[in-house]
Amino acid sequence: MKHSPAHRLLGALPVAAALLLAVAPAHASAPRDLLPGDGLRLTVTTGDSRSSDTRGTLLLCDPPQGHSRAAEACADLAAADGDIGAVAHKDAVCSLLYAPVTAHASGRWNGRPVEYTKTFSNTCVMLAETGAVFALDDEQLPELPEMTGPAGLPEV
Repeated sequence: MKHSPAHRLLGALPVAAALLLAVAPAHASAPRDLLPGDGLRLTVTTGDSRSSDTRGTLLLCDPPQGHSRAAEACADLAAADGDIGAVAHKDAVCSLLYAPVTAHASGRWNGRPVEYTKTFSNTCVMLAETGAVFALDDEQLPELPEMTGPAGLPEV
């Protein structure tokens, strides 16, 4: 039987395919490992499932960037070791108005995967419980009035 160059090529195909399969998974994961520091994709959805508005950003913490309060958000996350549910709650007076917002985060913190989703009764409650992490539009907690007037009423 005569072996032509085409037979040699066909014989080499299984070996080449095996090499590509062995190299491809290592190459595919390389870009993820090259991301600097800790990072979370954050979204805030306002409203219910029938009518909603979603905003989002990528928060990177080495150096802090992603939204206007990135440094504060990274500090809140660092203090909670990346656990958004453990972020120190802020003192706030929030209305009882039901205007649901759903906060979602996914990404990595100190090499560990992070997944977080929670629906809050309104934006004020979300910010009080998650600090600056989901303050995507430079939202601030309402400030409490100074209680220095007579009978505890605010000074005018």
